[in-house]
Amino acid sequence: MIVEEKSKKEVALTGIKPTGTPHIGNYLGAIKPALKLAEHYNARYFIADYHALNVIRNPQELKDNVYEVAATWLACGLDPDKVILYKQSSVPETFELATMLMAFTAKGLMNRAHSYKANVAENEAKGKDPDFAVNMGLYTYPVLMAADILLFDTDVVPVGKDQKQHIEMAVDIAHVFNHNYKCECIRIPHPIIGEDIKTIVGLDGRKMSKTYNNTIPMFASSKKLRKTIMKIVTNSQAIEEPKVPDECNVFSLYKLFASKNQQKSLKERYQNGGMGWGEAKQELFEVMEKIIAPKRLIYEDLMNDKQKIDVILKSGAEKARSIASAKIRALRKTIGID
Repeated sequence: MIVEEKSKKEVALTGIKPTGTPHIGNYLGAIKPALKLAEHYNARYFIADYHALNVIRNPQELKDNVYEVAATWLACGLDPDKVILYKQSSVPETFELATMLMAFTAKGLMNRAHSYKANVAENEAKGKDPDFAVNMGLYTYPVLMAADILLFDTDVVPVGKDQKQHIEMAVDIAHVFNHNYKCECIRIPHPIIGEDIKTIVGLDGRKMSKTYNNTIPMFASSKKLRKTIMKIVTNSQAIEEPKVPDECNVFSLYKLFASKNQQKSLKERYQNGGMGWGEAKQELFEVMEKIIAPKRLIYEDLMNDKQKIDVILKSGAEKARSIASAKIRALRKTIGID
């Protein structure tokens, strides 16, 4: 049975790669804005476990990561009764469409993929064969991503500026497919590039990233969260010296959690002097803990009873497959395989 759309809203699709425990930068830069899409679109969210296979080869680690990601998004407000949440691996139609799309994807297009080019450049810099350690999962990554998107007649995909190319490639492949069959059988998606949130700074002032080991874990215990915040790098100004809030790593994060009045009050304390960095970090901890604590409780409850997550993902997969199977049946007729 085909799932009926509840409205004429456009479709938004968000892919979530399960490659590690989510941190505050993930929440502010990706999770929070992506969840907001549900207010205006028929939103679908999938956990890209097959994409993660390119870098995670430990089965238990991959399984654990999937649960962590699902629990994180649910704790942050994803409502499975209003949106669809599923694992990529639970929708085999994705991989059938990927096979179809391979026939319409130029090798030259794959050669221009940023991730592949980066690996080639790194190998050449080390004097190695350009394709050393490059697997076909990495090389054809954009095709599988195109299938993720195009299978669901997606209208918009939220991405960062560095991911825009993936949507452009999906569009290119879709145009070639449609042109060949002289029909608009595949909907053309568009990227939504978030501009509201600037770079989320990490403990050392650089972009918060696992690569730099400067992250603040999303659901660390209250004690560990405070201890981590106290490690944020600041300058050596004394307590009595006035400080510049807009040049401070602590205040940069504080603004993302505090109200306008709270920001104004702390800014004045910075500028008037008499406040040490320990106090500023304590203020950050308190506003962050107020927002994170309720979510932490939900997250811990889900991680302590993973069957709840299994039920949600299974239900989401059933809804997703209903839509996907109808699309594949239509595309099979289009290409002459039915």
